Amino acid sequence: MQQVPVSLWTLVAGIVVTAISIWIGQNHTLMPMQASLQAPLVDGFFNVMFTIAIALFLVVEGTILIFLVKFRRRRGDDTDGLPIEGNVPLEIFWTAIPTVIVLCLGIYSVDVFNQMGGFEPAGHPHSAAHVAHKSGTAIAATLSDTSEATTAPAPTIGIGASPQTLGKPADLVVDVKGIQYAWIFNYPDSGITSGELHIPVGADVQLNLSAQDVIHSFWVPNFRLKQDALPGIPTELRFVATKPGTYPVVCAELCGGYHGSMRTEVIVHTPEAYENWRTENQIAQQQNLNQVVAVNPTDLSTSEFLAPHTHDMGISAATLESLVIGH
Repeated sequence: MQQVPVSLWTLVAGIVVTAISIWIGQNHTLMPMQASLQAPLVDGFFNVMFTIAIALFLVVEGTILIFLVKFRRRRGDDTDGLPIEGNVPLEIFWTAIPTVIVLCLGIYSVDVFNQMGGFEPAGHPHSAAHVAHKSGTAIAATLSDTSEATTAPAPTIGIGASPQTLGKPADLVVDVKGIQYAWIFNYPDSGITSGELHIPVGADVQLNLSAQDVIHSFWVPNFRLKQDALPGIPTELRFVATKPGTYPVVCAELCGGYHGSMRTEVIVHTPEAYENWRTENQIAQQQNLNQVVAVNPTDLSTSEFLAPHTHDMGISAATLESLVIGH
């Protein structure tokens, strides 16, 4: 019986390993559902790395198992093993292949980073003052000082505009502040402040990140995006959500004893639902609600009914109260 050449076995093994690794690399369920324009770029890179990792695992572990069987100690064999000191061609091969793989992955990752907008923030023109001018309203002062907000330097670190949107202003700008242990979202164009991030699907969203105390990290797994929020150093995260839904926001930087509870949600609305949310919250957060809340005057006492008019009458609330009691 003629022995099968080693080269043929190697070819067959290579085909099998390649087929298995590609199938697993493209059909795994390790990642959550994609929900942003940037997610397919990250997943494509991850799938390539995972495919290579599966192939290397099968080659290395398969070789170990084959050698365990083929070169096992036979019964009654007390001789020493072959005195092999090294194999220069093999050592060159297993050094060169990983080197080529790492270089190719490095080039690929730089391309993905550039497509996501990683090279854009440095020197981009959209400072906080520009945003305030564009929106026509002052930045909400809740949990922050308005003078600091309008004079903050432009973000120079993070994920900015993609090459396709470079030079174009974002559709929606949100100022995000990380504090121990919560995220605060400020909408400069409407004055809304929220503990959740609400955005319309398909909109080009720019988050201006900052931290009040320690380093936090804004991570949305479904968007495949993560960016640190640094005290005193503004950072940026720009993306486009592609699927309506509610997705978790996690702090991915150990920031203190309650770091694990620093979670919130990003809610991606349809454009109509987002406008409804925006309108409702603008009304709800107005400080003067007399124009939007109807009150039945028959349910009010005399002093409560006249209280809003004390300024027009030129008297104080205490004087009004004394007059009502005296009457």
